[in-house]
Amino acid sequence: MKNLLEKIRSFFSTLGSKLKRKPKGESAVNEPPTAPRANNGTKGKVDRFTVISWVVTLLIVVSLLGSTILYKNASASPTTNQPQATPESGGEQPVVGAPVVGENGSGFTFIMRDLQLKTNIPERPRYESLIYRVSRGDAMLAIADEFKVKTESILYVNSQLEDNPHNLKPGMELLIPPVDGLYYEWKDGDTFETVAAKFDSTAEDIITFPGNDIDLTDPEVKPGTTVMIPGGSRALDDWTKNIPTIGRGENTGTGEVQGNICGGGPVASGFGWPASSHSISGNGYGPGHLGIDIQANEGEPVYAAGSGIVTMAQGGWNYGYGNVVQIDHGNGYVTIYAHLSVINVGVCTPVGQGGVVGAAGNTGNSFGAHLHFEVRLGGSNVNPYSIVQ
Repeated sequence: MKNLLEKIRSFFSTLGSKLKRKPKGESAVNEPPTAPRANNGTKGKVDRFTVISWVVTLLIVVSLLGSTILYKNASASPTTNQPQATPESGGEQPVVGAPVVGENGSGFTFIMRDLQLKTNIPERPRYESLIYRVSRGDAMLAIADEFKVKTESILYVNSQLEDNPHNLKPGMELLIPPVDGLYYEWKDGDTFETVAAKFDSTAEDIITFPGNDIDLTDPEVKPGTTVMIPGGSRALDDWTKNIPTIGRGENTGTGEVQGNICGGGPVASGFGWPASSHSISGNGYGPGHLGIDIQANEGEPVYAAGSGIVTMAQGGWNYGYGNVVQIDHGNGYVTIYAHLSVINVGVCTPVGQGGVVGAAGNTGNSFGAHLHFEVRLGGSNVNPYSIVQ
């Protein structure tokens, strides 16, 4: 670059000396005696061809100089810090290329970039409740999963359900809390400590929950204000008490709540699934639902989970259970089959494991055919998943 600039300076110096005219009156006696006269003796004029050739040369030099500067700038641009889009997991993304000057200065190379079609929007915490309208086919478990809260939290804040997920009906509007817990209306004399202890929460959780909008420098809640108790809980109404556990007879020692005159009968040595499907179609086992809802179409057979004797075979509403069958298995376990469309057995009927006791249906407090299945041990509900194989 330095040599190039020196050549340009030399060019302009030479051109200036050629274009310069001699001062008027200057004597020619100082010229060498043999110096030729340019242009046939014409004095003070410059050869046009020489000027044009120098101008063309100048243009070529300027062009080369401009190309060199552009190349220098392109080479100085960093190519290793080009932003790279990270593809979203779960599939390949289209790729586009950005041209950059090659390392050796000749030609171009391409930086390959992944094109992300979806914008990742970070999930923001929610501090206010939402209203959800129940549609046909909805189940409490699915709704809870959609909003990332527990089923019991939805039961806590929706008194119209009466602590029973089977009371869910199409068109019903549910209040969906922002986090697990419950709402409480503040009363005179309440303190953060007493309210937290009542619902198994902490005073700090109540005060710092942003949705409660409590001044952290002077925490205070006016009576009548509804506050969220994060992580809070309360006892749920045990709706299963409406169908008592009935054993085969007082002499069995199975811990039954009530007994009948059947006595005797087969004893189960194991338990299997009471339907062809092993999938949950509605609600799983939990504090608000002491059984599991198994996928079963209307009219599909319902099987005895284990050997035993039928202690209840009753049609009607039955506190929302609909047509229901109960089997005492003679080893402390009792199983219940609800919402049946058909009952195929009667009280004191002995059954073997896998025997058909009825057909799945949609009776009682239910919308959509399925099998509600409960397991009780000594009169208390246990998770069916712990015994079926």
